[in-house]
Amino acid sequence: MKPFILAAALLLMAIQTTFGQSLKGTVVETGSNNRLPEAFIRNMTNKQIALTDDKGNFEIPAQTGNTLIISSPGYVSDTLYLVDLKTRQIQLTTQSIALREVNITASRNFDPRSEYRQVYQNAKVYALSPSTWFGKDAKNARRLKHYFEREAQERRVDSAFSRAYVGSIIPLKGQELDDFLLMYRPSYEFLRNNNGPSMAVYINDSYRKYMALPPEKRKPQRLMQ
Repeated sequence: MKPFILAAALLLMAIQTTFGQSLKGTVVETGSNNRLPEAFIRNMTNKQIALTDDKGNFEIPAQTGNTLIISSPGYVSDTLYLVDLKTRQIQLTTQSIALREVNITASRNFDPRSEYRQVYQNAKVYALSPSTWFGKDAKNARRLKHYFEREAQERRVDSAFSRAYVGSIIPLKGQELDDFLLMYRPSYEFLRNNNGPSMAVYINDSYRKYMALPPEKRKPQRLMQ
C-alpha cells in the first residue's frame, strides 16, 4: 500500500474510533448501592450530556482525557477524569443537609434552549419520521428536555423561597432555618397560583406549624434517618 493511501486509511480509522467512543456506567448511592435515576452527567470537554435511566445506567460520548461531572439533587456532585473508557460504577454521597443545589450549570441565567439547542432539535417529533418517535437519540432528547423543564421550575421555587427571603420573614437562623426550608418548601404548582403576598402568608403559617411541633419533630425526615 502506498504511504499516502496507508496514512489516509489510518487517519480515517482514527476519526471513526474517536467519534464512536463512549463511556457506559451506573450511578449509585454510596453505602447502599441504590441506583439513582435521572442523575445528570455532563462531559465538560466535549459538552455532551446524559441522564441515567430508571436503573441508574448511562452512556455518554467521551474519550480518554475528558472530564465528567455527575450530579443529582440531594447528593454531593462528583468529578471524574477519564484515564480509560472502562464501564464505571459512580458513587454519589448524600448531603448531610439536602438543600437543593444547581446541578446543571454554574450560570445563574439558566437557558437550556440556548445552551443545548441540539437537545431541543432532537426532541421534536415529525409525523413522517419514525426515528423521531422511536429512535434512541430522540427518546433521550425528550428525557433531557423534560429534565430541563423541571429544573427551570425548581429554580423558580428556589428564587421565590430563598434562604434570604424566608429568613427576612421568620426569626429562624442557621440549622433551624435550613430544616424549615426543607420541610416547608412549596411546590411549583403552588408558586404558579400564588403571588408574593400569598407566599409571605404561606411562610408565616408554616412557621406557626413548625413551632407547634415537638423539638424532636422539627427535622426533615431524611435528616432523621
